Amino acid sequence: MVSLKWIDRIPLRVKLTVWYVLLLGLTLSGLTGYLYFRLERKLISKVDTALQIVASQFLGYLADEDDSLAFQNKPIQRNASRRLRQVGFAIRLITPDGKVVDGFGRYRELPAKVPTEKGFATRSRNEVEWRTIDQPVVRNGQIVGWLQVAQSLETLEEISEELPMEVLFSLPLVLLLAASGGLFLSNRALRPIKKINRTAQAIAATDDLNRRVNYWGAADEVGQLATTFDQMLDRLQAAFEREQQFTANAAHELRTPLAVIKGRIGVTRTRLRTVAEYDKTLQDLEQEVDRLIRLSNGLLLLARIDRGQFPFNLLSVDLSSLLEVIVEQIQPLAEQQQIAIANHLPAELQVQGDPDCLTNLFLNLLDNAVKYTPAGGIIRLWVKERDSEEKMVEVAVSNTGASIPPEHLPHLFERFYRAESAHGSKNGAGLGLAIASEIVRLHGGAIVVESNPGQETTFTVNLPASDK
Repeated sequence: MVSLKWIDRIPLRVKLTVWYVLLLGLTLSGLTGYLYFRLERKLISKVDTALQIVASQFLGYLADEDDSLAFQNKPIQRNASRRLRQVGFAIRLITPDGKVVDGFGRYRELPAKVPTEKGFATRSRNEVEWRTIDQPVVRNGQIVGWLQVAQSLETLEEISEELPMEVLFSLPLVLLLAASGGLFLSNRALRPIKKINRTAQAIAATDDLNRRVNYWGAADEVGQLATTFDQMLDRLQAAFEREQQFTANAAHELRTPLAVIKGRIGVTRTRLRTVAEYDKTLQDLEQEVDRLIRLSNGLLLLARIDRGQFPFNLLSVDLSSLLEVIVEQIQPLAEQQQIAIANHLPAELQVQGDPDCLTNLFLNLLDNAVKYTPAGGIIRLWVKERDSEEKMVEVAVSNTGASIPPEHLPHLFERFYRAESAHGSKNGAGLGLAIASEIVRLHGGAIVVESNPGQETTFTVNLPASDK
């Protein structure tokens, strides 16, 4: 079997040009054949019309005698016959037995065939075709002869012979011009694709994601492809930078507690200590281990969400009962810091969600509120149904105290981002709000934050309501 792999190595612009030329050649050939056929039929139709007019005219020039089969010899008839001879008509009178009794023009060259019925016919003699019309001459109800009017089809035959040759000789030139134009247009149309290819190769060779196609031109399919390619590179670069930042932040967050653990162990081993000192060191080490566990759990949770492997089951959840339980869990911590929690929870408000994820979400928000609310402050929690076409439930958590500077607000839900300048130095890896944002996204909801200087900070979560 002959291998056709060489076809795959032909450039696309050449393939497009070849197909374009082949299609154009077939189209022109078919169109030429059709026009040739139509032209031939049109010329024959015009010849037939002229023959019919002349036949009708010369039937009026016949002698009126009962048995006579001849033309009247009048000057007007002679002038008419002379003009007809000049334009190539041949006219003759034939008796029923085939004898020619009169005629004009090249009537002697006509085929010697006696007509049997009136109408048009195409006859040939000495390789010359004639188009004829046969009209019977009737006297006293009897056919006494035939009037034949004919015109040579030599001109039509010349056209029939020359037209295919003209097309045959001109078609290669037309196809050559079409190929040149097609190659030019395909090169122009595929230029952005070539640039995309070069850009991709350069990125593969240098790992430089800053390169772009920077297409400027028509917004056609190729232009849209180039624009989409640049947008894809923007997203890839942003994702790569986030991954690098995420890796660096994760390494930093892991290194800090490990360094503390190693340092405390090293210091403790330098000399003998009392039981109380050993117990204090173990407590500190336990806190750092807990921090490592929280950090590793947060990283694992985000990684599973990114890979789409996070177990997520949507159920109808009584949000009011869920929030009451969470408030009870967070209440002791708030009381320790002299923080009041005020809540407004309507009874039996159902949402569509995963109970474990929702617990994680609101524990995170309330825990943050407790962390950043000063002693004597207030945390408010309220829930309400939104009046909109989509059935949504709005949950808001606000706390008094220092506000978040406006420049930090757009970044609060980024991983490892901490606005420490706004809240002071607090323990945490900056994953809580990132996890909260991912949980809300999985539920098909939205989370936003607002912070009024010197007043309060509010986190608002919108979740789909349950139909049940």
